[in-house]
Amino acid sequence: MAEILLEMKNIHKKFPGVYALKGANLTLHQGEVHTLVGENGAGKSTLINVLGGIHQKEEGEIFIEGKKCQINNVLDARKNGISIIHQELVLVPYLSVAENIFLNREPGKGGMVDYRSLFANAQKFVNDLGLSLDVKKKVMELTIAQQQLVEIVKAISFQSKIIVMDEPTSSLSDKEIEALFEYVKMLKQRGIGIIYISHRLSELEQISDYVTVLRDGETIKSMKVSETSHEEIVKLMVGREMKHFYIRSYRQPGKAVLEVKNITSHKVRGISFQIRQGEIVGFAGLVGAGRTEIVKAILGFDKLISGEIKIDGQPVMIHEPAQAYELGVGYIPEDRRSEGIIPLQTVKFNISLKALHDFIRGVRVDQAREKELTQQYMDKLSIKAASQNTLLQNLSGGNQQKAVIARWLATNPKLLIMDEPTRGIDVGAKAEIYQLMDQLAAQGIAILMISSELPEIINMSDRVIVMREGQISGILNHEDATQERIMSYAVSI
Repeated sequence: MAEILLEMKNIHKKFPGVYALKGANLTLHQGEVHTLVGENGAGKSTLINVLGGIHQKEEGEIFIEGKKCQINNVLDARKNGISIIHQELVLVPYLSVAENIFLNREPGKGGMVDYRSLFANAQKFVNDLGLSLDVKKKVMELTIAQQQLVEIVKAISFQSKIIVMDEPTSSLSDKEIEALFEYVKMLKQRGIGIIYISHRLSELEQISDYVTVLRDGETIKSMKVSETSHEEIVKLMVGREMKHFYIRSYRQPGKAVLEVKNITSHKVRGISFQIRQGEIVGFAGLVGAGRTEIVKAILGFDKLISGEIKIDGQPVMIHEPAQAYELGVGYIPEDRRSEGIIPLQTVKFNISLKALHDFIRGVRVDQAREKELTQQYMDKLSIKAASQNTLLQNLSGGNQQKAVIARWLATNPKLLIMDEPTRGIDVGAKAEIYQLMDQLAAQGIAILMISSELPEIINMSDRVIVMREGQISGILNHEDATQERIMSYAVSI
């Protein structure tokens, strides 16, 4: 067996009112990809942040290549050969690839940067990994996949022995994921240990050697990927068997809530469809096919060139999102971290924000009613927080996402648009979201769902609308929707 690179033993960490880690353990070997899995709030990010010097452990020990280490800050982590590539990339968009790789380590004298050396050194690392990156190009001009490669080059430039990748494929296309995995395999061959965090169990067999399951801040089990199954992993993650994952009760839909007739914007062309009460309509397609762009046109983010939109049978002119919201349309965006949550405000503020006008009495807010509504949705969506006054940034990613959903449910929408509703959510929380969607449909709410996960689209949708190059390429009823048919429409086979 390869040499042990890292041992984290009996790690404890507490935040105000919450035990994030309760004796967690992790062992990583040279040239190994070790995946961490667990529900949101299980402690994955906290454990990694302790390793990276972002949080300080309260108990436990960390050994790197057999030597006990005290990691108090990010600099300590780097000195010990640890680099973390966060899900939210931390590159500086207005600087070049080379400047990002050597940020605060630029070659030069007397405060003057030697750009010739900077670009040459960066190009050397890029070439060494066999990448095709222009080191003089600004990061803002790169795709997310290319930006992740810059992070990998940066980690290599620090001579990292341990690289952590947090949800690296969440925003990538299948082709980009395939390319990323090839680079990960290259890092393995160099003896680098990779800690990989993912909610996509389908990726385990493709890339991972070992998997460790965390639950409620504790290490439940570590095992070889070849010696386990998805069913066992899910059971260990949630502490129970998941007998009913996709929960959907198909009913006769009611009248049309949304009718879109031949709408065209600068990004979509000739789009026509309708969504009825109690119906879930899923939009499928490859990255860049125009799914999110349809929503942007409906909500007034993008200007319509032609076409008509009706809500409850009445033609409407929507020039900005606020008008759509007044008409009973709720919108849960794809990028909830930048468009949805307000991290420095409380859970209560985030949930009650859109319904706040219902609690205003004169010039005062009825705090008792606001608190009651917040608790109602915290219970309904199983949002885990120490209290309603906990800052949203202190919640796990999944609980932050559920708070955004709660905000819109509090407005009693007639149409709910959900763009990638379960992205970044663990399997247990996914099942809860599916159950919630089914309940909302049963109440007569119309749901427009965009998803890149075909099993989600197939199992949750009454109808599937497939997009290709800004146009609808096919519409399938639930009973006709298969992965093969959806993909054939998506690529126009």
